[in-house]
Amino acid sequence: MTTPPIPPNKPTGPILEVPAGLEPTYVNLARIAHSPSDIVIDFAHLLPGEVRAKIRSRVVMTPLSAKLLLKALAENISRYEAAYGEIHVPVNSSLADNLFRPFQQPPEPPKE
Repeated sequence: MTTPPIPPNKPTGPILEVPAGLEPTYVNLARIAHSPSDIVIDFAHLLPGEVRAKIRSRVVMTPLSAKLLLKALAENISRYEAAYGEIHVPVNSSLADNLFRPFQQPPEPPKE
């Protein structure tokens, strides 16, 4: 008697192809806007002391896709915090104030 062949593992989602030469982009600012049919997220990098941020990427998606992204991000943040500890969000000021306050020079080292 022969054993039936084991079917290959089926992928759980689409197979994503990363184009050759794709460079990651660091961003620390997101601006979100919406219309009845779309959610638009602009990702930018704001340097300390600057008032202008260059948009590095714009993502346009349906409200359903945005809600699924929100759920996926929440799940991944939960897994991250379970592995590495809680991410503390400042509570004394708005998040924007904390992340994007004007650049402050580091304190002078003590003189000996």
